[in-house]
Amino acid sequence: MATSKIKKGDTVRVIAGKDKDKEGKVLSVDRKNGRVIVEGINMITKHTKPSAQNQQGGIINQEGPIDISNVMYVVNGKVTRIGFTEKDGKKVRVAKATGEVID
Repeated sequence: MATSKIKKGDTVRVIAGKDKDKEGKVLSVDRKNGRVIVEGINMITKHTKPSAQNQQGGIINQEGPIDISNVMYVVNGKVTRIGFTEKDGKKVRVAKATGEVID
């Protein structure tokens, strides 16, 4: 798979699926399967048994993974594609819409 352009901590907008047009922060990226977990997006219910961490057990809500192709990076409230360029001998991400360096 090609280089992942979305990283943990990025703000993204969902562009397809049941949560279309919602925004959130990326909590984790699964590069192998091409999926991301976004804060507050694709909420699922999980039935858990009582354990040392969760004595009560029961039903909990948590974020489920969504395909990385269904999210776009947000810069200044506007979605944009991401490109790469070299700055001072270092490869950096660049927002295509504004041309500004992301990191």
